[in-house]
Amino acid sequence: MGRFVFKLPDVGEGTAEAELVGWHVKVGDIVAEDQIVADIMTDKATVEITAPVSGKVIALHGEPGAMVPVRGPLVEFEVEGAGNAEESPTPAVAKAAPAPVEAPKTPAAPAEAPAPTSAGNYVFKLPDVGEGTAEAELVGWHVKVGDVVEEDQIIADIMTDKATVEITSPVAGTVVAIYGEAGKSVPVGGPLVAFDVAGAGNVAKTPSVAQLRSAPPPPASRGETVAASSPPRETGRGSAPAGRGGGALSAPALTGRAPGERPSASPAVRNRARDLGVDLTFVPGSGPAGRITHEDLDGFVSRGGSQPGSAPAGGASTYAKAEGTTEVRIIGLRRKIAEKMAESVRRIPHITYVEEIDVTALEELRAHLNATKAKDQPKLNLLPFIARAIVVALRDQPQINATYDDEAGVLTQHAPVHLGIAAQTPNGLMVPVVRHAEARDPYDTALEIARVSGAAKDGTAKREELSGSTITITSLGTLGGVVHTPIINHPEVAIVGPNKIAERVVVRDGQMVVRKMMNLSSSFDHRIVDGHDAAVFVQRIKGLLEHPATLWMG
Repeated sequence: MGRFVFKLPDVGEGTAEAELVGWHVKVGDIVAEDQIVADIMTDKATVEITAPVSGKVIALHGEPGAMVPVRGPLVEFEVEGAGNAEESPTPAVAKAAPAPVEAPKTPAAPAEAPAPTSAGNYVFKLPDVGEGTAEAELVGWHVKVGDVVEEDQIIADIMTDKATVEITSPVAGTVVAIYGEAGKSVPVGGPLVAFDVAGAGNVAKTPSVAQLRSAPPPPASRGETVAASSPPRETGRGSAPAGRGGGALSAPALTGRAPGERPSASPAVRNRARDLGVDLTFVPGSGPAGRITHEDLDGFVSRGGSQPGSAPAGGASTYAKAEGTTEVRIIGLRRKIAEKMAESVRRIPHITYVEEIDVTALEELRAHLNATKAKDQPKLNLLPFIARAIVVALRDQPQINATYDDEAGVLTQHAPVHLGIAAQTPNGLMVPVVRHAEARDPYDTALEIARVSGAAKDGTAKREELSGSTITITSLGTLGGVVHTPIINHPEVAIVGPNKIAERVVVRDGQMVVRKMMNLSSSFDHRIVDGHDAAVFVQRIKGLLEHPATLWMG
């Protein structure tokens, strides 16, 4: 008999601790592998934690309402075999249990007794990574077959609809099989990694260790470098690879990553890189599977943000012929975005309506407000005014501030206006939400747009800040172009997109004058919004923006 200490796994990118909501077991219970032992809550979701082994509960750490650190002890089991901990529970562990803890009846082995030499097979299954999540996408591996890993070492990145999660090893051992390749979905409770471990492991017969040893690692797709199939390159150590004369080296060649591949780094390293303004794409990693460490980041910054050995090409011709192709698999968040866009277009018959708006008076008002604002007030751009115009226009057409469940045939009209703001982030397109836009003045709207957009860009947005919108604004700012055809954010029924402002010559009262003009592009779900109603809605917005004093009248 041995003792197995189960530590709280990583339950979300950037999550350092989670709240213990409640226990499903007590000291003395006999639990089966994958049985739910506790509920924990992060900023993003409530997660059911399952037992990685079968055994008897001998200690529980923490009480409901307490915060548990990630990779801190959660439950201790008495298990068959050697377990993963040799020493007896400390008094502190016993005190943490909500009920008296009986000492294990099996005495600890004498100090002179040799450690177990038998090897067992341990199959680690994908844990529950979010409430209601049945499967998750495998983003990338940090280990390969044959690697010796330590307990709590990061072995893979997986992504759900809500977050990217770093999966850590629950045991120390040798990797004998990995299941799946980057871009594939793995079911919760399905096998992820098999290890050779000291003791009995958790799989007695099948698959056998011999069979798992003979299983080849999953092949990398063409044009993609998978961490599980190639060792980390020895770059980022201050010396350039030998034998590379002539042309300049590209960032992927120096970092060991394929074009488009997301660099591997811990949340702490990513936060530091954002603070320093460093793009991790260009930073070589010296950690396991090319993972970028704090030392790699420091070395990159100390070199002035340059790649080692990245001297300009000598004598390279501007007109040299380019050869070859690069295939990049669309995985992770980019694939989720692609699927959502395709689903929206497939399910929603779009009608697009474009109108030009004279924003001369609006721009004069905006300039005046920015020149006279208080120190604690934000500088106003165009979005708070468009947001207000949408709020006012929706009063007469509540069917546009709605979500449509086309499978059930139910249209839900919303009294509050929860305004989605389509934002470009380093990880792709996201739609953070400004809640209750109808109750905000222009300054409060500007502050909230900046807050939720900033949270989406730096990866700190909570789940409720990225869901629940009832109508969306999409804007490319000064890159807005002349016109575009925005795609509706399903299950909403409308989206509005301003284009860039430009001075144009227009005719007013028989005179040619220069005015500041802006096209407003919009799309509607034609199953819910008729063309006439779409035109009425946009014309109402046009009237409000051309006479901005009316935005806050009534």
